[in-house]
Amino acid sequence: MVLLLLVMVVLYALTDRLAPSSSRGIVSAHVVQIAARVSGEIKQVHVVDDAVVQAGEELFSLDPRPFELAVQQAEANLKSTVQSIDASSASLVAAQAELTQARIALDTTRAQAERTFRLEERGIAARAQGDAARGQIADAEARVASVEANLESARTQLGPQGNDNPSIAAAQAQLERAQYDLASTTVVAPHFGVVTNMLLSEGQFISAGSPTLTFIDAAAAWVTVDLRENQLQTIEPGDPVNLLFDALPGRIFEGRVQSIAWGINPGRNVQGGLVVNQPNNRWFEPARRIPVRIELNGGMEAWPSQVRVGGKVHAVVFAAGKGNPIAWLAGGLQWIRSFTSYLH
Repeated sequence: MVLLLLVMVVLYALTDRLAPSSSRGIVSAHVVQIAARVSGEIKQVHVVDDAVVQAGEELFSLDPRPFELAVQQAEANLKSTVQSIDASSASLVAAQAELTQARIALDTTRAQAERTFRLEERGIAARAQGDAARGQIADAEARVASVEANLESARTQLGPQGNDNPSIAAAQAQLERAQYDLASTTVVAPHFGVVTNMLLSEGQFISAGSPTLTFIDAAAAWVTVDLRENQLQTIEPGDPVNLLFDALPGRIFEGRVQSIAWGINPGRNVQGGLVVNQPNNRWFEPARRIPVRIELNGGMEAWPSQVRVGGKVHAVVFAAGKGNPIAWLAGGLQWIRSFTSYLH
């Protein structure tokens, strides 16, 4: 009996070093609180709760009337300023509106491209996707440069007085701001993802910058597993991992360690500039756990649609590879667990 107990303790210690496992894994993803850039009354909600949306798809719209009036006022102000020097304002107003739209499109393209570049660096997005994103940025920048040239040409047509007139520059800036606010009344999806926890309704007034709905990035998900500190001794980024999702009993997926967190918050409080003493009546201090980030092999194309953010995951990290008896034992136990998970 003592010998059996000793063998079990040795196996437990070896497993913690060579094939550590945990059932405390969580499906994680980037969760964004979407907010409007301007304040206003919701005119129309374009999506339903838990809808899957594509990049640029409309989510909700604010009442545009107050912003349309602001644009009209800014246009009238610019025309009045230009006419005060006896010049035509039609080409200048049109060029300014075109430039505002081009700059908005460039900002959107850059935001989406930066996300693609980050996924490309981690091997989730293909090189072709990164090249396409770089091409889209170049096209958008060329569009802005072309429209800026048209605007400069329109300024030149005003003559020597209009080209550098500070009153015209101020009126142009006011018009561009009004046009930008009008374009911001329609809120769109920043990229491919899912809308959830939808609480918006028509007629509701929202403030600029206040979160209005929850958006989950559907193109970047990972598993976060909390492992004890003494389980991290031999784990390195790139180590193979077997994953068992509670949402899919009976199936084991392959992944790899992407990174290991550099720190956690131990929960120590500070009062008056000094650390508060934390008395502990326990004989043994509980082990602290460090988050380990794991990504599924094959990228997002391999993610099963049944898995949800926050779902539970059992993970086995093969820190010494899969070709040893300890790895076989840990893998076998997880295989058995994959079928018993049908029962809970």
